[in-house]
Amino acid sequence: MEPLLFSNRDLRKLIAPMVVEQFLAVLVGLADTIMVAAVGESAVASVSLVDNINVLLIGLFMALATGGAVVAGQFLGHGDEGKATMAAEQLLLFMMLFSVVIMTAVYGGKWFILHVVFGQIEPEVMEYADTYLMIVTGSIPFIAMYNGGAAIFRVQGNSAVSMGVSILMNGINVAGNAFLVLGLHWGVEGVALPTLASRIVAAFAMVCLLFHQKLKIHLSRRKKIRFDWAMIGRILRIGVPNGVENSMFQLGKLVLLSLISTFGTVAITANAVCNTVAAFAILPGQAIGMGLVTVVSQCVGAGDYGQVRYYTKKLMKCAICAMGVTNLLVMAAVPLIAFAYRLSSETAAIARQILMLHSICAIVIWTFSFTLPNTLRAANDVKFAMIVSLLSMWLCRIVMGIVFGAWLGFGVLGVWMAMILDWCVRSAVFMVRYHRGKWEKHGGVLLKHLDRNSDYERREDGKQAKEKSGE
Repeated sequence: MEPLLFSNRDLRKLIAPMVVEQFLAVLVGLADTIMVAAVGESAVASVSLVDNINVLLIGLFMALATGGAVVAGQFLGHGDEGKATMAAEQLLLFMMLFSVVIMTAVYGGKWFILHVVFGQIEPEVMEYADTYLMIVTGSIPFIAMYNGGAAIFRVQGNSAVSMGVSILMNGINVAGNAFLVLGLHWGVEGVALPTLASRIVAAFAMVCLLFHQKLKIHLSRRKKIRFDWAMIGRILRIGVPNGVENSMFQLGKLVLLSLISTFGTVAITANAVCNTVAAFAILPGQAIGMGLVTVVSQCVGAGDYGQVRYYTKKLMKCAICAMGVTNLLVMAAVPLIAFAYRLSSETAAIARQILMLHSICAIVIWTFSFTLPNTLRAANDVKFAMIVSLLSMWLCRIVMGIVFGAWLGFGVLGVWMAMILDWCVRSAVFMVRYHRGKWEKHGGVLLKHLDRNSDYERREDGKQAKEKSGE
């Protein structure tokens, strides 16, 4: 094995800010929900419903950003910083265009979202959801640009910058919520407006920071940057399967949300609270998974699969230990969570069952379901990961969610039981794929492609130099 590309210090510098950033995002989600709880359970339910749409879109943007980060990381590992920079520029250009299209589609499809996707909900919940959706949708292009910029900083090992911008964004959000909701006693608009403002600030800050020319990967100061569809195509070959996987994952959750809405406001509220708390429970696994993308993409670009396996094993162990800590904390804090959200006794009882089930299973299973496949994605084995995730999602989580929740009468708890079944299937398949090593062939094809590109560009540069000397 070649000298290690990442020292322990490098890994800490890469992953620790990601953990902080993920924690802040979850903390703001908790703060939003707790503060809007002062308005009532209908407001909590409405914000939760709309946030499921937001999570779907953010997941899509993060998937595309991951595609760009993987491509840039592979070029960086291969020693081609120019191409890595080009990949970053094309990623942001495409995400800006794509996010505006998505925002327009959400505004145009408002009635469908409120009446079909959300299902049969109470009039007060509908009114709150309408207000919140209309305001937060305006932030879609800005959260897309933030995610794209954050991915670019992370892939060059500079995750402290994205953490700093995240602190700024979330600070604005929490302060705005406190002032408008608790101070001025506004309703859901008091949560929505600070979200919009904070995302605008974060997007502009991230883009401005990327113009620093001393960064390995940065934005050039050319007046015109045109679309390079060949580079965008390379990004999309990774980003689209990843995006389809994330989008269908969130779409499946929306389908189940329609089912949960039939169980009543108590079930919707318990599900909303548990989703927010569960996000805290899994945040170290998510952060380490993002770090794994950065590390593995550079190792693949360098053609060193020994280091890919070394870092995968090392970071998986770290993820499992960290997940144990956060989930044990959640289990200990269940009574406090019910008090903080001002839950009724019925809602608190359901939430307690769900959180205990989720925390126990997350310690044992979650990392093999969601952290491990990032190694496959960073090695270009994205189609396999997508197919497995989609089949498991729809066959286990959706079908069995309906069976457990509606047919067998477990209600919202049954939906979460089906989710655990989904984790089990994913874990088994991804572990088999990883140990058999078929994913390495995809990285090998990529490495040959990078070598051919480098040889071609060297020949072209030589021709241009001769032409200039002959003039």
